[in-house]
Amino acid sequence: MQQELGAQTKVLRLLVESGGCSGFQYGMSFDEVKIDDTRCESEGVAMVLDAASAAYLGGTRIDFDDGLQGKGFEIQNPNAQSTCGCGKSFS
Repeated sequence: MQQELGAQTKVLRLLVESGGCSGFQYGMSFDEVKIDDTRCESEGVAMVLDAASAAYLGGTRIDFDDGLQGKGFEIQNPNAQSTCGCGKSFS
């Protein structure tokens, strides 16, 4: 998914940052592609990851759930040793 903002094209960025109740948390934003980014695509959605986030997210599956429990992304990360109850942070 790309978003046009004036003359700049932005893509979906997946990232890992310190924080959350388990030590690291997932993040998503629209951002410009940087030279060292890893680019990937899934079901027609283009994404980028910085090198540090890519190391944590290898093999990760991201689904969107719009069921009765509320809408949101579900992240299934095989590299996570533990996750919090909300599924938004891991260690």
